[in-house]
Amino acid sequence: MTHNTVNADLWWQNAVVYQIYPRSFADTTGNGLGDIKGITAHMDYLAKLGVDAIWLSPFYPSALADGGYDVDDYRNVDPRLGNMDDFDQMVHAAHERNIKVIVDIVPNHSSNRHEFFKAALAAGKGSPERDRYIFRDGRGENGELPPNDWESIFGGSAWQRVEDGQWYLHMFAPEQPDWNWDNPDVHQEFLTTLRFWCDHGTDGFRVDVAHALKKDMNSPELDQVSPRDGADRTDGSHPLFDRNEVHEIYAQWRKLFNEYNPPRFAVAEAWVHPARQYLYASPDDLGQIFNFAFAMKMWARNNFHEAIEAGIETTERSGSTATWVMSNHDLIRHASRFALPQIQAPNEHQIATDWLLRDGGTYEENRELGTRRSRAALLLEMALPGSAYVYQGEELGLFEVADIPWDQLEDPSAFSSHDNGKIKGRDGCRVPLPWIGSDAEGSFGFSPENASERPHLPQPQWYKDFAADVEDDDPDSMLNLYRETLRLRHELQATDHTIEWLDEDKESGLPDGADGNMGGVIAYKRSNGWANITNFSATPAELPHGTVLLTSGPLTADGKLPQDTSAWIQLD
Repeated sequence: MTHNTVNADLWWQNAVVYQIYPRSFADTTGNGLGDIKGITAHMDYLAKLGVDAIWLSPFYPSALADGGYDVDDYRNVDPRLGNMDDFDQMVHAAHERNIKVIVDIVPNHSSNRHEFFKAALAAGKGSPERDRYIFRDGRGENGELPPNDWESIFGGSAWQRVEDGQWYLHMFAPEQPDWNWDNPDVHQEFLTTLRFWCDHGTDGFRVDVAHALKKDMNSPELDQVSPRDGADRTDGSHPLFDRNEVHEIYAQWRKLFNEYNPPRFAVAEAWVHPARQYLYASPDDLGQIFNFAFAMKMWARNNFHEAIEAGIETTERSGSTATWVMSNHDLIRHASRFALPQIQAPNEHQIATDWLLRDGGTYEENRELGTRRSRAALLLEMALPGSAYVYQGEELGLFEVADIPWDQLEDPSAFSSHDNGKIKGRDGCRVPLPWIGSDAEGSFGFSPENASERPHLPQPQWYKDFAADVEDDDPDSMLNLYRETLRLRHELQATDHTIEWLDEDKESGLPDGADGNMGGVIAYKRSNGWANITNFSATPAELPHGTVLLTSGPLTADGKLPQDTSAWIQLD
């Protein structure tokens, strides 16, 4: 496979990166959990799909209190998922097919089973070991109250008391104590970890909660903020999020990355104010940041237009390239989001969250419509300059599994909120993949036939129609649309990262007829003369003069672009 690129060292600037949630990708042992060998076994599938890189969500030893983001040992593989030899073989198989490997690094918190945390508990108050985490004395007559009233992001107190009476901070689950990044031991632990994975052939890193590492625990503002607050400041002064000092850490990391040839790559998961994104995407910093605006939008012309403009603007400021994301392991799958009423009430995800909370029973999920919009969104996204991140299963057109029984959920956000009915959690997008449609009585090919355990999350019967082998045989399937889109994307890729809005790009001024949102057309071209046109309006749209290269659905009899359809055109 050959890919067009200006500089091989900058492969990531235009890459299509496929996110693998390892425990739900493919199980070769029959224990109900996907494993490293399962990824290797499907490397030809990934190569045929046309991706440039795979990103593995955490596969480290873990109690799975938070889907593997509670890390016991940063420099090993969970024995249920394999071992380091399996990892090395997987990297080799990927590199043989010109696929890069990115691993998830989790620097905001470890698990409560990490050796450093065990040492902190054993050493007691005031010890150097305890200083690697954020421990504080409690309030009240005997320290029986937490240091403050913060709620964790998953709900409940952000503080957990230990036997000697002190409390430790956990911005997420109690099993995830936050590191103290004012401690040099923590810096060294992660430099050692990054070098370990680089030396094992890893090409880059996705940095979890990249904006939260540095905290000012002496700030007079602490009573006014909480881990549940967003990072909405533009001056780097928030006590918990997006502090300016976090970039001192990433400057250290960048120095290490640049010791390798080619330099290693990193992308920040940082939910920060758009005006601050460029700091993480700087060449002296991590180099790239996720633009989640695309993933947070309802299906409406103006919404997506604004997200594209914001993404392009960030890249111009940082000198990096844009990142486009529609789904990941933390979001309700976009095929379902687009299938639900596109009503802002009061935010884009409230309808989908409410629908999920009630097992998919509150609103109609129009799957035909969701599929049509997903196909159009794929072309809209993949024609844009920069990197695109694909979440496993979206290439099959999978919908959210909304009706997982509460007693079979794994996500800690569901446990902490069940009683007050806020959220059902993220398991619906993490259900193990369907590979074989005829294996409906088994695990749809996720596990071997003689598996001793069922898949760790229940698979619905409708999976049989979305299995990879079923879609492989269907020329009009979502899978084959992804393959053709990525093939053409490599062929057409421009050498710069600009777009130009076409005359056809305009708001219609009328509701689109489906959801009451303003319709219209998004139309832009790349510098080498090809264009994407996406129609959000009920009225079919005229296409500019040129050769139609690919469409997400059929054109009208007179060659116009129907609603919820995209076309790629080589302009005359």
